[in-house]
Parts: sequence; structure tokens; C-alpha cells
Amino acid sequence: MSKFVFVTGGVSSSLGKGLTASSLGRLLKSRGLRVTMCKLDPYINVDPGTMNPFEHGEVFVTDDGGETDLDLGHYERFIDENLHRDSNATTGQIYSSVILKERRGDYLGKTVQVIPHITDEIKERVRRLGREDIDVVIVEVGGTVGDIEIVPFLEAIRQFRREVGRDNVCYLHLTFVPFLPTAGEHKTKPTQHSVTELRSRGIQPDVIVCRSEHPFPESLKRKISLLCDVEVEAVVSAVDAASIYEIPIVLHEEGLDDIVCRLLCFDGPKYEIDLSGWEHLLERVNAARNVVRVGVIGKYVNLPDAYLSVVEALRHAGFGQGARVEIEWIQAEEVTGMLAGARLDGLDGIVIPGGFGERGVEGKITAAGYAREHGIPCLGLCLGLHAMVVDFARNVVGLAGANSREVDPVTPYAVIDLMNEQLEVIEKGGTMRLGAYVARLKPGSQVAQLYGEETVSERHRHRYEVNPRYRTRLEESGLVCSGVESKDNRLVEFIELPSHPFWVATQAHPEFKSRPDRPHPLFGGLVAAALERSEARTPRLLDLNAVG
Repeated sequence: MSKFVFVTGGVSSSLGKGLTASSLGRLLKSRGLRVTMCKLDPYINVDPGTMNPFEHGEVFVTDDGGETDLDLGHYERFIDENLHRDSNATTGQIYSSVILKERRGDYLGKTVQVIPHITDEIKERVRRLGREDIDVVIVEVGGTVGDIEIVPFLEAIRQFRREVGRDNVCYLHLTFVPFLPTAGEHKTKPTQHSVTELRSRGIQPDVIVCRSEHPFPESLKRKISLLCDVEVEAVVSAVDAASIYEIPIVLHEEGLDDIVCRLLCFDGPKYEIDLSGWEHLLERVNAARNVVRVGVIGKYVNLPDAYLSVVEALRHAGFGQGARVEIEWIQAEEVTGMLAGARLDGLDGIVIPGGFGERGVEGKITAAGYAREHGIPCLGLCLGLHAMVVDFARNVVGLAGANSREVDPVTPYAVIDLMNEQLEVIEKGGTMRLGAYVARLKPGSQVAQLYGEETVSERHRHRYEVNPRYRTRLEESGLVCSGVESKDNRLVEFIELPSHPFWVATQAHPEFKSRPDRPHPLFGGLVAAALERSEARTPRLLDLNAVG
């Protein structure tokens, strides 16, 4: 039977519930336990797919096409397991399901209420994650205790322990212990109030994880233990870490996994922990000396969470290359004309990430062209591929006015267009391609060499494709379509420019499959090329200084 850990938060949002839950998942998996994870989100939207990135950050896509919360990206990166659409449930999904059942007559005319119908639906969503091949399900409840939207979820997880047994459920509460410089001490009152609020909902936390800027003394743990009615060993200090990948080690040293395993009755030598792989990763992280500057040409650079997986994939690639990647955030709308060189010349590499709509697209196209002409390593993702194809069509093939129909509906050369299942160009509508699709790579291509294989699967989230009508003209001018959708050999999945150090793009979102100890090949290729550019430029700068 699967066991369940419910992670709640109090005092403030953005304390790091997702990272705490992910780190616990890593620790439990390092003990040989089979772990999966889930996020319960209180907002009424059905999923993040239609939410503005400024509202919700990145939309993380699963293999089965689920558009989910960005915390699922942390879950996958830490526990190294592919999750699915059922790993994220929102209030919108819960109510939609209950209302559909009521319309079908499933409730036999009974009055439909929050208790038991909504809470039963929440419990069922959690319960079906507990399969025979899973030992522990870690469930993060979004929002903070005290939010009105969270009440049905708290009631559901309260009932859950009663139904599956005390030894099969652990409640972990994340809270904030601020340090007040004027008083010269940490304050426990926010934690006390948060736990009191949680207990008023019928949930007594088994473990309290205290977020703080600085370590606090054992006496403070004893105070929290006494006032919040938890064991002293179950009060865990989670201080700020230099890297998010240090958090599992910090929490292990505080004994978090020990107390959780004891509460869930995972005892004995069978569950001894082995963190050697994770420690080796941290050695690589801390040993990184070379610095590469990579520009991210985006629309939402004022909210870096919109590109969270891209940033982490770049960091993973740096770990693999012994380099520290510094991100230069560049607003796409500012990369125009004479400004392009000023913004891009000092970079070692460029990433042009995905997005929707026409804002900033011309800046992305300009950046793609500047990188192509000046030998700057460049990786395009989804919309980034579109920008690179449009640049090539305009400035190499000679198709003046070429564009994506998403940006310019009346373009004379729609090199990027909506495609239906029969691959005919359509004027409007279109169905988004979501989730994992298989592609065949061109033997001997740069992309095939990076992957080390010729058949790959990547996750997608887009409507527009490279128009097959222009593929021949693009290839005759030197662009290599190095990967195609495997079913019919017509949808272009990867492009590259053999004459360039690294000018590669994919229709997919490979950032979603990168892992800290297993960097994605495309990001690894970009950072390797960026390192070469950095090393080639450094001697030249030193020589100029010597001459000066």
C-alpha cells in the first residue's frame, strides 16, 4: 500500500514548498523508495495553459500532454521521474468533474455539496496516484493556510488520514521564522499562528520545516516543539542555500528524511540512504570555474519564472561542462536594428525560447539573424525555431516579407503556418500539439551527434509549424532540416546550419526533460559551443590589453 506525505505552507507564499517537497522526494528515493508527486492548486482555472505567464510563470508540459504547474518541473528534476497530467489538480478541474457527474445523474438527485462531493473528488485524485509500484506519494497543497480557496483541500487531506490509517499519512508544514535585526533574534510567532490556523482545520502537523535566512539555535526548536506540539526532532531548520540543489543535503543533515521514514514505518537497513550520486553532482556544481554568458531573448524577462525550465537546463549543461552559466535577460522588443549588436556582441551564447503572440517576435528574428551572421552559438526553442526559420527565409533565401502567419496573417510567404492532421495549410483554428512526439534525426547531423541516436522523443506545446511548401527552398539555400516528425517525414522538428558553430533549433521544448545530473544534449551542445567562443575571445582581449 502506498503512503502519503501532505505538504502545506503558512505565513507567506513563495517560501519554497515545491522545492522542499522535491528535496524530500529526492531523499526518499535515495533510500530506495519508489516516489511520485502531485500538486493540488486552489485556483479556479482548469489548468495553467491559458494563464498569462506574468500570472503563473511557466507552463510545464508532461509527456501525456498535461499543461501543469511549474512546480512539477522541480518534482521531475529532483526525483528524476516523468509525471503526468494527473499529477496536477486544480479547483477548476475538481469542480468541473463534480458538475459533470451531477449532470450525468451520478449523484442520483442528491444535493451536491463541498462536503462530501468536492472533498471526495479531491481524495480520489490523490488516492489513484497510490499504485502498487509506488511506495510514497508526496502531495503539495498550493497556497497558504488561511486562504479561503484552500479550505476544501485541507478538509480532504484531514479526512484522508482517517480513511487510510495514521501510519500511512504524514503532514509536513512549511513555515517562516524571520530574523529581526533590531531585536537580534528569530521570531517564532508567525509559525505559532500558522500552526494554530492549520490545527483549527483539524490537522496537527507531524513535521514543521522552518524557512529562515540564518540558522537558529536548538533552544528555538524546543520552543516551537513545545508551542506547536511536535517532537523536537520534527522541527527542521531550512536555511537559505547557495543553490537549490543543496537543499536535499541541508534537509538530510537536519534529519527530515529520518523523521518522515520513522513516521511512515520505513525502518531498517533496507532503507539506508545513499546520497553519493547527489553529492557528486554538488561537487561538479561547486567546482565550476569557467563562466559563460548566455542571453535569453524573451517576452517575459521581467518574470524569470516564465522561463524556469530553460534556466535550469542551462545550469545543468553548465554542470556537465564544468562551467557556471550567467543568464543575461534581454527583452525581445529591445533587440532591433542598431541596438542588436550592443545587446548581443558580448554574449557567449543565445537562447531564443518559446512563447505565443506577435509581441517581441521581430526582436527574436533580429537576434536569430545577428547570431547567424556573427557566429554566436544560438539555440531556438519552439517560437525560437520559428524566428530562426523566418530570418533564414528573409535574409538567405530572399523571401522578402516572409513571416509566421501567427504574426502576420497576410504575409506573402507564410514559412510558418497552422497545419491540420493532413498537413494542409489552414486559415484559422488549429489544434495545439501537446505532449511527447517522436522524431527521426538525419544521420550524421549535428543534432543526431548530440543525442547519440537517431530516434528521439520530446515534449511539445504549439500550434504553428514549419510550412512544408517552403522546405525545399530552405534546404537548397543551406538550412538542414535535421529532424522530422516520425509518422510522415513532413513536420520539421529540428533545424541546423552546418556552416555555423552552433545555430540549432527545435520545435519542441527539450528544457522539460533536462536533469541536473543528466543535462539535455541540445543545451549541452549550446554551452559547449559558448565555452569555445568564450575561450577564443579571452586571449584576444588579453592581447589587446597588452598592446594598450
